[in-house]
Amino acid sequence: MKLRYKILFIAVALVGLSSCKDFLDKVPDTRVYLVNLDQLQQLLVTGYMDSNYALVGELSSDNVIDNNSPSSMKGSEGVRYHLSYYDQFDEQVYAWEDVDLNITDSDSPSGVWNSCYGAIAVANAVIEKGLLFESTGMIEDEPMTAAQKDRLNAIMGEAYMIRAYHHFILAQIFCMPWRGDAISATLPGIPYSTEPETTLDPKYDRGTLKQTYDMIEADLQKGLALITDEYYQSPKYHFNVASSNSFAARFYLIKRDYEKVVDYATKAFKGNDPKTMLNDGWWQDDFYYISDIGRYFTSVDRPSNFQLFTNYSTWWRRFLGYRFTCNREAKRGTVQGPGPSWSRCQYQNSKTKEKFAMMPCFNGVCGSAGGQEYGSYFAGTCFEQFEYTDKISGIGYCHEIRPEFTSEETLLMRAEANLFLGNIDACFDDLFIWNSEHLSYDESRDYNMVDLTKEQILSFYSYYDDPDRADPGYGIVMKFNIDEVCPSDKYHLTNEIEPYLQCIQHFRRIQTVHMGNRWFDIKRFGFSIQHKMGISDVYTLKVLDPRYAIQIPSEVIGAGLEPNPRSTNTVVNAPVIGSSENVRISD
Repeated sequence: MKLRYKILFIAVALVGLSSCKDFLDKVPDTRVYLVNLDQLQQLLVTGYMDSNYALVGELSSDNVIDNNSPSSMKGSEGVRYHLSYYDQFDEQVYAWEDVDLNITDSDSPSGVWNSCYGAIAVANAVIEKGLLFESTGMIEDEPMTAAQKDRLNAIMGEAYMIRAYHHFILAQIFCMPWRGDAISATLPGIPYSTEPETTLDPKYDRGTLKQTYDMIEADLQKGLALITDEYYQSPKYHFNVASSNSFAARFYLIKRDYEKVVDYATKAFKGNDPKTMLNDGWWQDDFYYISDIGRYFTSVDRPSNFQLFTNYSTWWRRFLGYRFTCNREAKRGTVQGPGPSWSRCQYQNSKTKEKFAMMPCFNGVCGSAGGQEYGSYFAGTCFEQFEYTDKISGIGYCHEIRPEFTSEETLLMRAEANLFLGNIDACFDDLFIWNSEHLSYDESRDYNMVDLTKEQILSFYSYYDDPDRADPGYGIVMKFNIDEVCPSDKYHLTNEIEPYLQCIQHFRRIQTVHMGNRWFDIKRFGFSIQHKMGISDVYTLKVLDPRYAIQIPSEVIGAGLEPNPRSTNTVVNAPVIGSSENVRISD
């Protein structure tokens, strides 16, 4: 395995090397020659992944269906067998197969792997030089001042957070879920890089998942102790106090260390009332273009956005009439489906006259392809912002902005932690805030809305195999296996709290739709899901299936790194259900 050099070339320009060729002729070494704090801080601008893990995560999850498979939904979209995939590796990811097609694409598993390690290499270069400044007490042959020391601490804090976060994402994608200290010590981790490369062909060992998490935690704690908001012109494009604490809450949620989750999630709000920090885009009525929605929801001006990531990605283009997209059950489980307090809010299919429930905040902020025939999407989390390099030729770069850490997700993490800590009232309070802020509406318009109650939660989420339920499940209510995935001596899922956990995972699915995080929840909760593919195949992903861990890139395996264990796909024939009749849904 080789950690890529591309990002570091930006830093080399800081010290005047004339070309990439000169650099490669002189040293097979990714260390950069940094001499002052300005250069360290400038280099960290490139220390964030420039790929988007949303595609891998969403295609692996239940947020996407194959439009070429038969529909099992009564009165819903018909059967189609003629749509093409956008990229050839989409089929492999959707079928949970090892990906060996178009591995250079930034959205592919290889693209995510390389991008994360590129960001880690930047962090390592900064940390190495920062430690040298600290040990000598000198910068550019002058003793460090107190002000320089404070600024260096802030830079080091961001670098440690960058290193921790990108290893964390690699572990979420390419490893099995965290399973507690004992079991995780027997599972493969990912190579944890802490030093710049100094040889042409370095060799790495994966270590164990426990070792990976221990090192993530060590860097995370170092970063938390140093991070500050003082030295950034645009803090929301960097790890800052709010996003760092939100990241800590996410890390400890996976480890089931719920006391720390509550602590860090609360710190992320920095003393502010969460009600004042949620996204205010749901009820804007002056969006003219679909691109306006994306820009608004991902703006630094939104108080809900703790941190934004920019990347190169064609993920949004999958929604424009291609094979794999958010449609049918996936759409009903996310952007156009029922919920505990909004099931009375009904919309109607203009052709079949089928009525369906939808959270009204999604009305007016969703895009579609083929009049929703091929799927719908929430434009606030996935819309492409194209950068033209030549407008006449129509060429340029596809960008997306990810709201990576948000107040809404942080609120739901705190709710989940309080639930397992036995504080159901505090859990409900946060769920109520999330629900009410999404359902705020113009009182002159009747949406049949009601406030969320505990009774609604207990009623709506208390069953998942009832064929007579008013609103079909669409995978909204799932069977948890969290105690099997991550056994705990202190915390257990009980019948009393399960409906609330169902509500949390449903709200999380809606909150993070199109962003890839649903895949992480499937793994940590131990969900079993199926993917229908083509006319008759059904692929089943069972609890703790080895394919919970996406296979590491083929070129990395070829370089000698141990691959993830694999078992054969479970494929069964499925009957063709539904009609070929095309339908259109109106709002």
